Amino acid sequence: MLIIPAIDLRDGKVVRLFQGKFSQEKVYSADPVKVAKYWAKQGAKFLHIVDLDGASSGALKNIEVLKKIIAQVGIGIEFGGGVRSIKTISMLLGLGVQRVILGTRAANDAKFLKQAWKKFGERIIVSIDAKLGKVQTQGWNCSATKTTLAFAQELKAIGFEQLIYTDISKDGTLAGPNIAGIKEILKKTQLKVIASGGVSSLKDLSKLVKLQKQGVSGVIVGKALYEGKFTLVEALKATNA
Repeated sequence: MLIIPAIDLRDGKVVRLFQGKFSQEKVYSADPVKVAKYWAKQGAKFLHIVDLDGASSGALKNIEVLKKIIAQVGIGIEFGGGVRSIKTISMLLGLGVQRVILGTRAANDAKFLKQAWKKFGERIIVSIDAKLGKVQTQGWNCSATKTTLAFAQELKAIGFEQLIYTDISKDGTLAGPNIAGIKEILKKTQLKVIASGGVSSLKDLSKLVKLQKQGVSGVIVGKALYEGKFTLVEALKATNA
């Protein structure tokens, strides 16, 4: 199972939000490149980088930081936050991003999503950001009409084989992942799931490891690593990653 450290960018700094609330932000570093290098040195094979400014505004704001990380850190990167066009996806892939994360426009524009899948295939991945079973968009500030499960089934119908699932009510809380929500998607869609939100301990990771056979392919870990609840080395060892 892939353990993916998260680097959330806001105003060029590495931050974590509580339940996606911009008003509840904690800054962990003013040097994202240094943080990315640290995770790579600790054994990370992949990084999850989100432009929080881009997610809320709809336009990439931390692209220069991303370029520096790509140039100086030699591991795979998935990047999202404000990606709303085919042109932007192409640009990011051209820079060296391995996988582009789609959220808001993917949830709101089925035609765009089908076009993006046809053109890029598995070079894109959709993040379903959920709260109380409903999809959230615009940097988690707006609620879409569709349910989490309905959107996951829509992705399956288009041809996607994997998605990122984030329970916003768990994100940044260290309260444990939404195992029930993850199980529902696995059971009813047979899609692979990269779990995100709420991981607080090695015990939480072991619960997700037990779901590998059902389709949990990875887990994104943020606050637990930054708060020292466990190290990335310990996480990799505990999951045999």
